[in-house]
Amino acid sequence: MRFAKPRDFPSIPSATGGIARLAFARMRGAGKGMANVISRAGLTVAEVKDPSLRLEVRTQIKVLELAARELQDEFLGFHLARNFDLREIGLLYYVMASSNQLGDALRNAERYCRINNEGVRLRFRSDLAAVIAIDYVNVDRFSDRHQVEFWLTTIVRICRQLTNNRLAPRKVTVRHHRDGTPVEYRSFLASDIEFEADADEIVFPSQVASLPIVGADTYLNKLLRQYAEEALARHPNPNSVRGNVERVLPQLLPHGRANTSEVARQLGLSSRTLSRSLLAEGVTFTKIRQELRAALARRYLRDRALPISEIAWLLGYQEFGSFTHAFKGWTGMSPSQFRSSMPAAR
Repeated sequence: MRFAKPRDFPSIPSATGGIARLAFARMRGAGKGMANVISRAGLTVAEVKDPSLRLEVRTQIKVLELAARELQDEFLGFHLARNFDLREIGLLYYVMASSNQLGDALRNAERYCRINNEGVRLRFRSDLAAVIAIDYVNVDRFSDRHQVEFWLTTIVRICRQLTNNRLAPRKVTVRHHRDGTPVEYRSFLASDIEFEADADEIVFPSQVASLPIVGADTYLNKLLRQYAEEALARHPNPNSVRGNVERVLPQLLPHGRANTSEVARQLGLSSRTLSRSLLAEGVTFTKIRQELRAALARRYLRDRALPISEIAWLLGYQEFGSFTHAFKGWTGMSPSQFRSSMPAAR
């Protein structure tokens, strides 16, 4: 039997899925059925209902785009960001809210945003102006509008709430296209948006970084940052040891060589050094391999041209039954049931 070569997959970023679940809640409130969006996004009902389960960032972007069509809401990301309780962000929000000054809060957001979304990196600088930039990591930026607009709107809301000041950005730029600044956006931001720009950025006057946080608490902030450091270890960046392992595994899985010694060899490390480095990042090789297999299985099954037997091989399963058993453990469905639940490509 002849099989296709495995594709080159970078580290697969995940998110808490909070934005996607806000979209599903908006659909329920509007009386819209969710089955079509769930299946076309490659999800299961169980995954949507369980807030403790993380979603692939690409899946979240897909959910937002599909939900926007169902709701006929061209500005869904913006609307979701305007109406949710900021405390739902969780630990990241409370670290920011207990910081001393807004600049401190934004630097904490830069360090810890990966906890909430591994595909989004915040950058903050304060020199001639206070600039908050959003970069996408291992995610196609131009496949998205709603998630990035959600982030930009939420960041402005947080800055205003933490300082009890209706801050107005000096400038907002985004990479994607829209036909001018919508009236709602201009009213909220008190400024226009520059679309099709070179960066996704919010620019405030430089003095904004020195504004005090109304709920500043030095002792609480120190405690929360300890928790955040522990959580951050579970969400390494693409240049971490875990990210490098995830980069090479897809090519090794089909050949039965996805083991510690071979991965270590390809990374120029000893097996012992690799294991120790992963433990220092709070993860094991076995856990990485299992999580990557689960994510790749969903990805491969969306391609109907790939036979399921070939997918089992691509994931390193010598027996088809072993793959079926593992996939049921991940999703509660067999691979064929999962594929059947998704609509055929148009």
